[in-house]
Amino acid sequence: MLTDESIASLAGKLKSKDISPVDIAKQCLEQIEKLNPTINAFITKVDSKAVLDQAKKVKLTTPLSGIPYVLKDAYLTKDLHTTAGSNVLSNYIPEYEATVVHKVNSAGAILLGKMNMDAWGHGGSTENTDYGPTKNPWDITRVPGGSGGGPAAAIAARMCSFAIGEDTGGSIRNPAGWCGITGLKVTYGRVSRYGSIAYASSFDTVGPTAKTAEDCALILQHIAGQDPYDATSSPLPMGDYLSHIKQGVKGKTIGIPKEFMSEGLDSEVRQLVLQAAKQFTDLGAKVEEVSLPTSKYAISVYYLLAPSETSSNLARYDGIRYGNGRDKFTPETMRRIMIGTYALSAGYYDAYYKKAQQARTLIIQDYEKVFSGCDMILSPVSPTPPTKLGELISDPVKNMLADIYTVTTNTAGIPALALPCGFTKTGLPVGMQLQGPMFSEELLLQTGYAYQQVTDHHVQKPQLS
Repeated sequence: MLTDESIASLAGKLKSKDISPVDIAKQCLEQIEKLNPTINAFITKVDSKAVLDQAKKVKLTTPLSGIPYVLKDAYLTKDLHTTAGSNVLSNYIPEYEATVVHKVNSAGAILLGKMNMDAWGHGGSTENTDYGPTKNPWDITRVPGGSGGGPAAAIAARMCSFAIGEDTGGSIRNPAGWCGITGLKVTYGRVSRYGSIAYASSFDTVGPTAKTAEDCALILQHIAGQDPYDATSSPLPMGDYLSHIKQGVKGKTIGIPKEFMSEGLDSEVRQLVLQAAKQFTDLGAKVEEVSLPTSKYAISVYYLLAPSETSSNLARYDGIRYGNGRDKFTPETMRRIMIGTYALSAGYYDAYYKKAQQARTLIIQDYEKVFSGCDMILSPVSPTPPTKLGELISDPVKNMLADIYTVTTNTAGIPALALPCGFTKTGLPVGMQLQGPMFSEELLLQTGYAYQQVTDHHVQKPQLS
């Protein structure tokens, strides 16, 4: 099945004309027709005829040419329905497209559709959506993670080859871990946010999800870089994410934060992450325990600062300028708007928002201290395997705690790579993440590639009929 193969493999076969873009597109469309009614990964599907017409006409100029992909529905797509998972935007058709969409389309990739997500990015399970919950392809009684569960489920179910996600507090990594795929949260500013619907502007990042670290490197090569339309995009030169990907990890030092391996972590998740650490040791890396003492405040910091920013960002959706009325917001979104507005209000700003910003600085300093003695950090993505449908959406605190190991990364602005590290005894995927200093994507992808050369977790797929 062509949709089982990596982008790198498909690009090689396209170049040698062993297959055509139409062959790949047809298999994706067949999978979508067969599986999406059960999984509910899509909000908007591109017309099948338009997909096939594009596949017939595409010129093979880059490794992404002719490769089918999907978008988290947080990105503006010219003349194509864009909702952010919310009925507030149920009738919104953008007049321009996001920079990342322009770059991927210009590289010749073929868009299949816009994907289900927690409304506005508010959630960790893709249940806080006005388009029905997405189900995990590994077990349809469980969630795929969030907020970008739709893109991750589509890749796991082989409905597409890759996706563009958005990570504010774990929204790429959490679904990657729970769906058994690979996802990259980039350094803040590495990829342009222009045209993405903001959740929390100082936390939001744009990044790739795919089956392998090599594929994520290939996609990042096309989407990274400064953008004149985004003042927060970094002017620092981007790396060559593919040229050194095979260099291995020999001589590298990997730290495991003791705070991330303590109380609250599922025993099977802990065991699989430690097995991965042993694998890195066998590959020539040095693994040691490190400490991030302020990480215990990360959830509190994140859920003061991110709602404060979202209360500002969502103020524009008043039903006058565009979109429907504010009565269409979900209870979870209204909860976050109220928390943020309260934290920013007169008399409470210093007590909450200002103190959270000060704590954010301490978290950044903790990471800088750790990275002065090691090259990267290894930890779980989530404290548990995928949860049952209804478990997180019914418990707001548990919903927040699903991101306990991921929000620190966004708070500090550093990159992280999530990749599968095994399965529970009941066959559920478990993910780990590698975190590195700012702009260390090249190192993280190189490390992920080395791991995936000696393991096969990333090639496993759910058995769906």
